[in-house]
Amino acid sequence: MSRIGKLPISIPAGVTVDFKDNVVTVKGPKGELKQKIDPSIKLAIEDGHINFTVDENSPVNYKQKNAFHGLYRSLVNNMVVGVSEGYRKVLELVGVGYRVSNQGNVIEFSLGYTHPIFIQLPPEVKVETKSERNQNPLLILECCDKQLIGHICAKIRSFRKPEPYKGKGIRFQGEVIRRKSGKSAAAK
Repeated sequence: MSRIGKLPISIPAGVTVDFKDNVVTVKGPKGELKQKIDPSIKLAIEDGHINFTVDENSPVNYKQKNAFHGLYRSLVNNMVVGVSEGYRKVLELVGVGYRVSNQGNVIEFSLGYTHPIFIQLPPEVKVETKSERNQNPLLILECCDKQLIGHICAKIRSFRKPEPYKGKGIRFQGEVIRRKSGKSAAAK
């Protein structure tokens, strides 16, 4: 049995969970999310908790069932947290002349290329940009879907990954980049 899969998920106030035809629907103040669940996993909603169990009679092999047990418990837990509290990611642009601005859900990046980069975000994601004097520009993303916001952050980071020599690039706020010394230090 999966250790993570055994843990019950408590349902906070204002969140409703529905399970029908192997699809879990979670509704809350921040939005609504759906997730299809493998038939080898059984879900029970009782006393304000969600419990996951493995169906021993399903044709899926033992290792796969245990993997699904922990996976679907984590996915549903992320959904419950997302619709009740939401997820927030802050990206920092480190580099001379790096800028970011937004018009609604369209973000414009100026990252040292010959052209600006535009990215259109889905309507579920809320965007805010901050540019203060003598501070690195910040991009703040908020969403109820953890998978979606993680995918968007990975896409934005891919425009300019943080590099180890000067530390320039797009990084998460508070992220520490391991720095390397250049050629001059190796010549000694």
